[in-house]
Amino acid sequence: MLSIVSTPIGNLGDITIRAKETLAKCNAIVCEDTRVTGKLLNLLGFPKKELISMHSRTSKRKVEGMIERLKNGEDLVLVSDAGTPGISDPGYALVSRARKEGIKIEAVPGPSAFLTALSVSGLPINQFVYMGFLPVKKGRRKILESIRLEKRTVVFYESPHRFLKTIKELAEVLGDQPSRFLVVCRELTKMHEEVVGTTVGEVEDVVGDIKLKGEFCVVVGPQ
Repeated sequence: MLSIVSTPIGNLGDITIRAKETLAKCNAIVCEDTRVTGKLLNLLGFPKKELISMHSRTSKRKVEGMIERLKNGEDLVLVSDAGTPGISDPGYALVSRARKEGIKIEAVPGPSAFLTALSVSGLPINQFVYMGFLPVKKGRRKILESIRLEKRTVVFYESPHRFLKTIKELAEVLGDQPSRFLVVCRELTKMHEEVVGTTVGEVEDVVGDIKLKGEFCVVVGPQ
């Protein structure tokens, strides 16, 4: 069986009983960064487990090797560095192959940063658009322009070193909608968590004092 296990995005108390049981009994854990997952297992008090790295450059041959192990009766767990696997990480490639091969797949649900951000935003989330990480260059402006006419709440991730640039560009694109509400989240569930609500017209002034560390999640209200 392939188990897709969600892990805490910050607070270790968010690990579920089922996730701990699944991690304990599996043959190996497929993860983005073996150092990150190894540290998590250590903090949770788990004995050492076989860790298999899987990132954007992982070869098809390596994926096929995991598929063969699953076919041979092994239980593998897929995790991301934090949160729910398959969201803005390369885990989907393994899940897709397993699905095509008819391998049994189970989900062990848990935390997700963008869903956490949506839940605390106070914005309508009966419908929303998830954009992942914005492109660094190509297509970036076009995506930001699409937010201007979006009638659903929009949520996306941004890295700390591009955050201020993105906020400036977003304020420019939405310049004719100064009262449009948005929420900036940083370090969700962690010790230095910040959730700041503001408007497009004031956002550049408000975020000037935010510490540029950790992953950012931006939620923009509908037009």
